[in-house]
Amino acid sequence: MLQPDKARVARLLNRYRAWERMMLADPSNLTVRRRFEDTAYTLCVLMGRRNAREAALAAESYLWPPHRAQAQTQIPHEADT
Repeated sequence: MLQPDKARVARLLNRYRAWERMMLADPSNLTVRRRFEDTAYTLCVLMGRRNAREAALAAESYLWPPHRAQAQTQIPHEADT
């Protein structure tokens, strides 16, 4: 199965989150809403999901798998040192 380019997914996810913040700050701004929806649609297509929330979660999981993120954030216990 072909996987999307991680750099492209990261850029698109960052763009999606930025437009999301702007849209939530000013929901009546139709230009911002339209850009957010366009970015969400592109993310859905790229990640093969039916809605933006699922697509964003899929992109995050693709970029930062849970087992890698957990291993990086684990703090050693005093007894381990």
